[in-house]
Amino acid sequence: MAEQNSPKAPHLLSTSANLLGFCFIVLTSLKISKLNGSTFIDEGAALAIVIFMSSCFLSFLSLRSKSPVRSNRLENTADILFLCGLIVLFITTILIVLNII
Repeated sequence: MAEQNSPKAPHLLSTSANLLGFCFIVLTSLKISKLNGSTFIDEGAALAIVIFMSSCFLSFLSLRSKSPVRSNRLENTADILFLCGLIVLFITTILIVLNII
């Protein structure tokens, strides 16, 4: 089964899980410091959590799939979602750095 999966899915799974944890830390820190109502950072982090969780889930399914066609399709979808999550984090970071939010 390992021969039919491309090597991208394990990397997507581990990296998405790491960024998912980072987003949870950011969101929890905002909730504890009671800054969640005054900024859009928590909305950006929450959106990134949903996207990275979806990427993790699809990467895992890709690794477990017995069909090479289905595995590739799931992996490509996870890859696109991962890129979307990175874009959300990038936009949120830029807005923070430029003091827009």
